[in-house]
Amino acid sequence: MADGYLTTHVLDTARGCPAAGLRIELYRIEAEARVLLAEMVTNADGRTDTPILPAREFRVGTYELLFFAGEYLRGAGAAGEEPLFLDMVPIRFGIAEADAHYHVPLLLSPYGYSTYRGS
Repeated sequence: MADGYLTTHVLDTARGCPAAGLRIELYRIEAEARVLLAEMVTNADGRTDTPILPAREFRVGTYELLFFAGEYLRGAGAAGEEPLFLDMVPIRFGIAEADAHYHVPLLLSPYGYSTYRGS
């Protein structure tokens, strides 16, 4: 069994605060298929209450986090005009180490985002 796990953290850089209440889906990419593994909502700190991919389900492979940025931005009153510039933010990434902690944060604003492999 792997000891690794996956976490995320979403910060609203336009408002300077954690992105609370942002819905996230996690998919495993298998050939050309996307398999839904988890759906969570960020807490008041912009994190999920538990790892989005816990150790018991963690394995090497390709994954995609789908951040529902438009829903969050509309709810925060920061969306701007429709259609939104950013609505869904997909981040596809690989997990190569079965025993590592992978942390994929999202820094979000209505007109841009960035991500990186955090710690």
